[in-house]
Amino acid sequence: MAVARRIARSVLSSRAAACANILPSVESHYWWKGKLEKAGEVMIIFKTTRQCLAPLEKAVLAVHPYETPEIICMPVACGLRAYLDWIDASVGKGGEHFLSPRKARR
Repeated sequence: MAVARRIARSVLSSRAAACANILPSVESHYWWKGKLEKAGEVMIIFKTTRQCLAPLEKAVLAVHPYETPEIICMPVACGLRAYLDWIDASVGKGGEHFLSPRKARR
C-alpha cells in the first residue's frame, strides 16, 4: 500500500492525473516468464487526459517496483460534463478524454 501511495503522489504531483483511486486488495493470476503466477496486488485507477498519458507512464515507471507494471487505458463512453471539465482543469487546459466515438454527455 505504501508503494501505491507513493506512485499516486508522484503522478498527482506531476499533474499527470486529476485523481487516483487506490483499491487495496486485488488478487491477480497471470503468466510471467513461462509460469502461471498468483499475487496479491494493489490497483490504482487514474483519471487523466490523452495528452497526459506519457507523463503519467513516466511517473509510474520511475517509482513502480515491477519490471512490467500494468498500464492500460480504457475509453470513457460518456460522463458528467462538469467532472470531465474538472479533469481537464486539474491536468491542464484542453485535454482530450478517452472517448469512444460517442461524445461525452453534455
